[in-house]
Amino acid sequence: MTGLMLVGIALVWFACAYLFYGRWLAKTWGIDPKAPTPAVRKNDGQDYSPASRFTVFAHQFSSITGAGPVTGPIIAAMFGWLPAFLWILIGGAFFGAVQDFTALYASVKNEGKSMGLLIEQYVGRTGRRLFLLFSWLFTLLVIAAFADIIAKTFNGFGANGTLNTPGAQAATISMLYIVVAMGFGIFISKVKPSGVLKFIVAVVLVIAMFAVGMQFPLYFDVPTWRYIVFGYCFIAAVLPMWLLMEPRDYLSSFLLLGMVAGGVIGVIAANPSVNMPAFVGFEVSGKPLFPILFITIACGAVSGFHSLVSSGTSSKAIANEKDMLPVGYGAMLCECMLGVVALAIACAAASNGVMAQGTPFQIFAAGISTFFTNIFGLPAGFSACFITMCVSALGMTTIDSVARIGRMSFQEMIKPSDGVEASGAQKFFMDKYVSTILTLIFAYGLCLAGYMNIWPLFGAANQLLSALVLISLAVFLKMTNRKGWMLYVPMVFMFIVTMTALVMSVYGGIMKLMAGKFLIGVDGLQLVLAIALMTLACLVVKHCGKELLDKGQAALGK
Repeated sequence: MTGLMLVGIALVWFACAYLFYGRWLAKTWGIDPKAPTPAVRKNDGQDYSPASRFTVFAHQFSSITGAGPVTGPIIAAMFGWLPAFLWILIGGAFFGAVQDFTALYASVKNEGKSMGLLIEQYVGRTGRRLFLLFSWLFTLLVIAAFADIIAKTFNGFGANGTLNTPGAQAATISMLYIVVAMGFGIFISKVKPSGVLKFIVAVVLVIAMFAVGMQFPLYFDVPTWRYIVFGYCFIAAVLPMWLLMEPRDYLSSFLLLGMVAGGVIGVIAANPSVNMPAFVGFEVSGKPLFPILFITIACGAVSGFHSLVSSGTSSKAIANEKDMLPVGYGAMLCECMLGVVALAIACAAASNGVMAQGTPFQIFAAGISTFFTNIFGLPAGFSACFITMCVSALGMTTIDSVARIGRMSFQEMIKPSDGVEASGAQKFFMDKYVSTILTLIFAYGLCLAGYMNIWPLFGAANQLLSALVLISLAVFLKMTNRKGWMLYVPMVFMFIVTMTALVMSVYGGIMKLMAGKFLIGVDGLQLVLAIALMTLACLVVKHCGKELLDKGQAALGK
């Protein structure tokens, strides 16, 4: 097996999945290109704002493509390249992309409502509040983790005080991205350029930002960058979508898609050997393939967080229902392709079945940099800066969306049911500035308190969120007289995977307690959270399952 074969098979598979399965889903559920979308009907210049197909695709792709599709497949290769490869292909086409598309579809068909409000409409108020609480707590963890990762990526100083120029250069470019994106957003709003002109201007701006950023690196330490990143999160969470996030994601998509394309072309041109065995075993280093493989690959195949983006922000920018398939289904397949490229690079860098030294990102960055330098003839310094910038873009384009979704989840958690007037306290906490500040304060506290103490539960929480979303969407499809059987296997499988992982976590904590190796600050916190996640999940499943299994429930209509 070679890298060319891995990438080639994946390209054909994902193309067929989109052209046949994706289009079949859209046809089965019904797409009306003449129907005015929520973005058009409710255009408020803030959260609801119609945008072009590629602009929304760029937002969706940039927001959902975090560190997962790179780190997950590389770590999962410890079981062999074949299990990881198969799960990315199967999970991506039939689990992840279906979930993302269905969440987007359900939201657009229901006034752009988020998953929490959709659950209230089709399941009930209790289900809504349980889900929103889960979602809000999840966003706190993601904000805390990504803020710390970004701050360390931008850190201008090495461990021994030496200057970290690539990180400082990427920091400058990232800051320019924020300012330039706002100018670009105003340009799009006022001038309304054609797609071609918009593309040309964007390319020129990206090149200019790289040129300036590489000449004027910003050398700040980690604490300073944490403040800056959280400040950016506040701005991104409250400013209109068209002014910052949409143009920023549009510009960032050139980096991310360029990285994916560069990786694909590089693997095809170099055609490296796969130096890892196809299958190592059902247990490696004490870790069982089930459920660890599926939890580890995470958003390389399926991620519950994606549904929050689909229903929270992207659905409010869809200008035509025809755009839902490329945005919801297509963006996820592009992310899966990145996962395959990362897997191919890691397997090529391995030696005699042993993974190369370094973190997954270091292995991936080294491979991409080699492609850019040896195959495309780019200077080594530029390649290093480009990859560092891509890594930061993966974080920045995710954390701003998460901050906005966290703010909206908090508001919707406080919001009374339709037809009920909000109290004075509810109005205060529903204010977008207050809800944003409170969300970021909790996230910042978690960042300083040591989010790594609970980070091991992130994968399980993310996949559990996917299971809860899938069962909620199955209820929506049933209640609107649409076929939903294609969601049944994914939702049951993801629930079993995540509950198994959480039970293993609880069992491990109990064993440590009995052996006298239990640390209250770490193991105790993980044990409590694991039990809380399991309890919360069971409550949501109980409410959703009751509606799903109730054959006598009258349909609410389309």
